[in-house]
Amino acid sequence: MKKPPWWRGLAIGLFLIYMLVPLAATLLFSFATRWDRTIFPEGMTLQWWEAAMGRRAFGMTLMNSLVVSLAAMVASVVLVTPTAYWTHLRLPKARPLVELFTILPFGVPGVVLALSLIRCGGAIVYSPGMLVAACMVISLPFMYRPVINALNAADVRTLTEAAHSLGAGWLATMTRVIAPNIMSGIVSGALLVFSTVFVEFTLANLLVGARFKTFPIYLVEFTRFDGRQASALAVISFLFAWATSLAVLWVMGRADREREGALGAR
Repeated sequence: MKKPPWWRGLAIGLFLIYMLVPLAATLLFSFATRWDRTIFPEGMTLQWWEAAMGRRAFGMTLMNSLVVSLAAMVASVVLVTPTAYWTHLRLPKARPLVELFTILPFGVPGVVLALSLIRCGGAIVYSPGMLVAACMVISLPFMYRPVINALNAADVRTLTEAAHSLGAGWLATMTRVIAPNIMSGIVSGALLVFSTVFVEFTLANLLVGARFKTFPIYLVEFTRFDGRQASALAVISFLFAWATSLAVLWVMGRADREREGALGAR
């Protein structure tokens, strides 16, 4: 068996260093008693973690971010998946227009979107529901692209015709035939949406602020007076998003195995 070129291993190693060194430095700084005179911390302590996690706002803001992230993730899956499927199957001429709309959030900064919503006026603009809707807009490309790629890889037309020939309606076809075959794209998009919304600061700060304080707002407040506590919160944010992603992947993998076992039993 031919060995892969040496430069591939080098490229992967450099990429891992590029990704892991900042995280490792942030983690070390969150434990350091002092780190400004030598290349390594001069001592270690849990003081900054205890101070950051000891406040009541820690749990409240973490829960608020979790609620907003999960709501945006579920709503994006429910909205984008059927739309992408219907466009892919029945409206192929509309795909360029739909893809244009999905690219627009990349060119519209979050602050512009937030200020535009504020200009609309009304109390609903400053509600958590509007924050979820705005987060769905900025995360739309991350949900649409994995789903449409999965649809392109699957023979959606044949699957749909087979389901209809067996008497399945559109809802049954979507939920019991199409969705399981594009589950990898749905899960990938959902995790990207969750990660994007969980760390979103601009929209949360401008639309809800202290009325519904999220974890990124809580983290930024610490950067103004103590970088070590802010580092601890940044590591917690990463670990929480990472653990949630692993949990979702585990649940989906278990569901796939159970479905394959049921099909094998038949």
